[in-house]
Amino acid sequence: MAVLAATHANITRCAERLRAGDVIAMPTETVYGLAADATNAAAVAAVYASKARPKINPLICHVAAPEEAFKLGVFNASAQALAARFWPGPLTLVVPRAAICAVSELASAGLPTLALRCPDHPVARALLGETARPLVAPSANPSGQLSPSQAQHVSAHLPDIDVLDGGPCAVGVESTIIGCLETEPTLLRAGGLSRDVLEACLDMALPELPENADRTARLAPGRMLRHYAPRAPLCINGAMPEGAYLLLGFGPNAPEDAVENLSPSGNLNEAAANLFDCLHRLDARAVAEGKAIVVDPVPTGGLGDAINDRLKRAAQNEP
Repeated sequence: MAVLAATHANITRCAERLRAGDVIAMPTETVYGLAADATNAAAVAAVYASKARPKINPLICHVAAPEEAFKLGVFNASAQALAARFWPGPLTLVVPRAAICAVSELASAGLPTLALRCPDHPVARALLGETARPLVAPSANPSGQLSPSQAQHVSAHLPDIDVLDGGPCAVGVESTIIGCLETEPTLLRAGGLSRDVLEACLDMALPELPENADRTARLAPGRMLRHYAPRAPLCINGAMPEGAYLLLGFGPNAPEDAVENLSPSGNLNEAAANLFDCLHRLDARAVAEGKAIVVDPVPTGGLGDAINDRLKRAAQNEP
């Protein structure tokens, strides 16, 4: 299929196709998403099928404006404060579904909750506005594999999907997910919005969901143990493979044999934006050369938490 320039005409045509039940890929500031009409159960099912995604893994529903989200979910005081401060932006809020909610229950994976986000990308917002419907848009990649931060990543791994080309994703890692349910807000997934700014907004420390949580863990996409994974073996935190490898460095003191560097200056925002693009290139080379990938340690804090979360899940040995 085609990579489409993000012209007004192409955005309008893609919106028409989405309203007709088609699936297309769209850019966001985080990663490219596989978009479909969230109110159309057959279209939502097509997204699961295209990604080979387990149907117990809920989808994030994207809206053009916060006001649209308020019609779909029940926002408590914490959710309202976060939406007012950080939307549009790389934040997903998990809230109870409204009593009357147009979004297909399949998008919620059978849960009484809904994951909602208002993206901050001009092409995504234009497409949402033209479609005039909420759109599910999980990362436009086969389930569990590397997320796409550029249009060519989508076309390489999902060649049957048309993709609107909005350029490289500015944030480069998926949205931060906060659960805003009956209890205090909970950090469900680290992502493109750092924990400290969220805690400052809420004036409280955010508890995390335990890794061994079962049903509650299903509230958040991207919490499968093995996720965001390249095809080649990936080693982190000082682990080394037995054979040859390609090194992905970080910062000004990266080893001289590093094939690529996430951020030569040690900037975590730059590293997050470059993460998946670097891994896509290294994975292609590592597979061709029969090598593994080794990643230099990346500091925690800020977007470093999201980077390390993605690397930890990518490095799991078992699918």
